[in-house]
Amino acid sequence: MKQMTKKVAFLLADEFEDSEMSQPFDALIENGTEGVIISKEKEAELKGKNGTVSYVSHLAARDAQAGDYEAVVIPGGKSPSHLRDDESVLRFVKEAEKLGIPIAAICHGPQVLASAGLLQGKTLTSFPGISEEMIQAGGTFVDREVVEDGNLITSRKPEDEPAFIDAIIRKIGVSAY
Repeated sequence: MKQMTKKVAFLLADEFEDSEMSQPFDALIENGTEGVIISKEKEAELKGKNGTVSYVSHLAARDAQAGDYEAVVIPGGKSPSHLRDDESVLRFVKEAEKLGIPIAAICHGPQVLASAGLLQGKTLTSFPGISEEMIQAGGTFVDREVVEDGNLITSRKPEDEPAFIDAIIRKIGVSAY
């Protein structure tokens, strides 16, 4: 039995891209981390936009402290658009950035980072349809599977999930093997 399980925060709201939540969540659990789902409200039932998975949040963003986590993961879909106007969510990601905690965002996930003002001078990727928004937020957009810049890990779409997951696992130094 491991002494200290690393905790990873998943920022989630309704209409997330199902696989962009379930694949990283399951992979990180399999690699020995504890996944903590943080949303606008504690114990909220959150449903994927494709209806294949749902989760119940463990914690409200207002009660979460970024320093308690090894990494933050922001799945895509419509979830980021529901999270990006929540001051507690923005405070949480700003705190994670300030502490240098890895923040991994896929698809529309970087919208939360844009709203938090964390993209200035960063190179990143996202779902190509929001690339202009990423540029307007001060980022340099590149169309690649995974982009790492400092503590930020960004990715484009469900097809990129294996590389996205590998980057997170490598960054936080966990492995079941």
